[in-house]
Amino acid sequence: MQLVGQKVNVGARRVRVIVAALVVAALGAGCAAEGQGGARPASPSADAQAGRGPGAQEGAGTSGALAAYVEKVRRNQALRAAAARKWGLARTPLAAPPPPAAKPRITTRKGFEVKGGENLPPVFTTVPTKEKIVFLTIDDGAEKDPELLRMMTELQIPYSAFLSDYVIGDDYGYFAKMRDSGVALHNHTLNHRYLPGLSYAQQQREICGQQEKLQKRYGTRPRLFRPPYGNYNGDTLRVAKSCGVEAVPLWASEAFPDHMEWREWDRDLHPGDIILTHFRGKDDWKGSMPDMIRRVMKTVTEKGYAVARLEDYV
Repeated sequence: MQLVGQKVNVGARRVRVIVAALVVAALGAGCAAEGQGGARPASPSADAQAGRGPGAQEGAGTSGALAAYVEKVRRNQALRAAAARKWGLARTPLAAPPPPAAKPRITTRKGFEVKGGENLPPVFTTVPTKEKIVFLTIDDGAEKDPELLRMMTELQIPYSAFLSDYVIGDDYGYFAKMRDSGVALHNHTLNHRYLPGLSYAQQQREICGQQEKLQKRYGTRPRLFRPPYGNYNGDTLRVAKSCGVEAVPLWASEAFPDHMEWREWDRDLHPGDIILTHFRGKDDWKGSMPDMIRRVMKTVTEKGYAVARLEDYV
């Protein structure tokens, strides 16, 4: 009986490996589908779909779940291809891989430390991962372009918003719609002041006051906080920790409608990089927010990266 059980286990593992390979193929099929007039990747074999073969009884559940996931990825990519054409993207955004079962350990980037900050929220520009993914974050909240909401929803591009109350207060409802579409809303202070120039109590009002406002308005207390201009000191991190902040993501590059700016010397993307942009429009930029998304997605996709959801990793 033990020998039979071993054969079943080996067969189940084979089923899982085969279908997992199909998942990987489906996730990478975006560019291929775009270049072949929307051709879809090969379907699982008949035996895999039907649950026949060695270890079928034990592996059927896993096989079925993975096969269903493959089909979901293919359907989503077809929708993204249609949306990409609608929104003027030359290439369909790549689909991000499934998030990790356990989030990576985040530490403060070298050179970004504060004295006595070992137990304070980490400050970082890149999430540790080997996957070719990046994270899109949008700051402030001044521009409230409804086209952005439609574009990001239809393209299925995840992003995170870091909000300042002084610019979102004239239309809290815009960001409620954003939240309802699955976007996480995070803390960027009440008034976007230069925090190192403020006392501990003043920083507490700016950071913790925005924590309270966002929780009251949108129902969740942010775990992430970005200091205005990327400037902070030890008091900033101590205040942030005191009111529930767990991490302080900065950025590795910044997107505009007509160009990208880079923190790193090689002026390139790297696995896990955080991209910053802002809620701005034609009054401030050479283009609209959809223009900015077209620019950043052109860069990201051409370099072979997908945009993933920051909160799945941090």
